[in-house]
Amino acid sequence: MRNLRSSSPNTVRRFLTFFPTCADNPSLASVFTVNVDNVGSNQMHQIRVALRGKGIVLMGKNTMVRRALRSIISDYPQLERLLPHVRGNIGFVFTSSDLAEIRNIITANKVAAPARAGALAPRDVHVPAGNTGMEPGKTSFFQALGIPTKIARGTIEIVSDVKVVTAGTRVGPSEATLLNMLNISPFTYGMTVVQIFDQGNVFPPDVLDVTTDELVSRFLTGVKTIAALSLALNYPTLASVTHSLVNAYKNLLGIALVTDYSFEGAEKVVCCTRSSSNAFETLS
Repeated sequence: MRNLRSSSPNTVRRFLTFFPTCADNPSLASVFTVNVDNVGSNQMHQIRVALRGKGIVLMGKNTMVRRALRSIISDYPQLERLLPHVRGNIGFVFTSSDLAEIRNIITANKVAAPARAGALAPRDVHVPAGNTGMEPGKTSFFQALGIPTKIARGTIEIVSDVKVVTAGTRVGPSEATLLNMLNISPFTYGMTVVQIFDQGNVFPPDVLDVTTDELVSRFLTGVKTIAALSLALNYPTLASVTHSLVNAYKNLLGIALVTDYSFEGAEKVVCCTRSSSNAFETLS
């Protein structure tokens, strides 16, 4: 794999150009910090092509990026929020387009890869039940891994699905050999979004999955909670004032119904209620 993290003077100048742009006018650019572990040069080229006209990918050594950021933090203090995220094998994508669209473009390019001994498994790996096409002499290899097998038509057949690798653990040599023997490429690698810098704020990519309907629903739930607390504590707030007015109106209607006192807003209700009461007494 070609070194994607070399930092030429031109790259440094580009960082010093794009970072202030994000801070000066947030509507013009946002920054994605992306992880590029196991991303090859050809895959990187394909991502750059997909982002053409919508975003710019910049790679550089972390020490250079930190130095570039620190050199302009005095003028653009909001960029300091990016510093804690400049670690590991990361790059930056600068864009002024829709954030969700750019995130989808970045993460869409995936390449299947075989299991390698010592690699960190991004997900669980299962070996499916079925005929392997292998000769019976390799039965002991499956037994060593605890995989139930039987001999069918002169070949080894796996009896049931078996999980051989757990997400977050290292792939063992035996598991890697088995998966390669079965021609199973269980993992996919690609550029992943770590954090997003937009309008001076840094947030995880999951925030982009929050829909407008969900935001409105949560906001209304909060308003209802505040209104309930305000009514229970007899402490008026903007959220509870309409409920307080309605409750006061109901109390006045109740007084008007049981007394001779009346007012303009109660006359029609009192008249209808008394007419219904008189009709009921007549029927009785």
